[in-house]
Amino acid sequence: MNVLIIEDETLSATRLQNLIHKYDPGITVLAKIPSVKESIQWLEDRSRLTPDLIFLDLHLEDDLGFKIIDQLELTIPIIFITAYSEYAIRAFKANGVAYLLKPVDPAELTASMDKFKSLQSQRVTPDFSALIGMFQTHNVPVVFKDRFLATAGAKMFSIKTADISYFMVEQKATFLKTFDGKHLAMDYSLDKLFQLLDPALFFRINRSLIISLNSIRSINALSAGRLKVELSPTPAQDVYVSIDRIVDFKHWLGK
Repeated sequence: MNVLIIEDETLSATRLQNLIHKYDPGITVLAKIPSVKESIQWLEDRSRLTPDLIFLDLHLEDDLGFKIIDQLELTIPIIFITAYSEYAIRAFKANGVAYLLKPVDPAELTASMDKFKSLQSQRVTPDFSALIGMFQTHNVPVVFKDRFLATAGAKMFSIKTADISYFMVEQKATFLKTFDGKHLAMDYSLDKLFQLLDPALFFRINRSLIISLNSIRSINALSAGRLKVELSPTPAQDVYVSIDRIVDFKHWLGK
């Protein structure tokens, strides 16, 4: 069996590939692709093998994964990867589509693969038109993540979003800081996190920091229009709002 992974988080894509190989070492992962644009180019290339199955993340770095299906009119079976909550996921169940909720659980992967094999044996051709139409007409509500999986060494933690003060990048890795001081690693980029967080409650103030509204202790206006933000818990370094984000930041504060 040949599969294609379309996922913009490198660690998530690698972990998914490892889980697939644990399920069946004979499965070939043809490629791991991070964007809608590159996926369309890859699938349009007739010199490449056609995958038997695609693992597709809904939120990619440049657009929604549905655009790939819509533009290419795909009929290749797809297992969707999503960070939507269980409430929004009812839309997938209603349309008989297999899905994996992030972070991917090995047992859920097994169930999805078994479902794919069952449909394959029945020669069922997937029809994604109803599902795409549902999202295009906004019948599926936007549901933001209410918890995240984070790690500290070999330990894993399920952290409520409401308990997170800020997300930060340190030495090319992403971490979260809770209000009670926990400093935990995450398998998300800040770009991806910002797609999953409620914009009324979280704001990306610079390239390396997304803050919660409730984390702000004070804001100080400095010379040349710069803004320094005091957060709780206090970060290791001083925090400043990027110049190009000051206007949006003030608008966010005044909502």
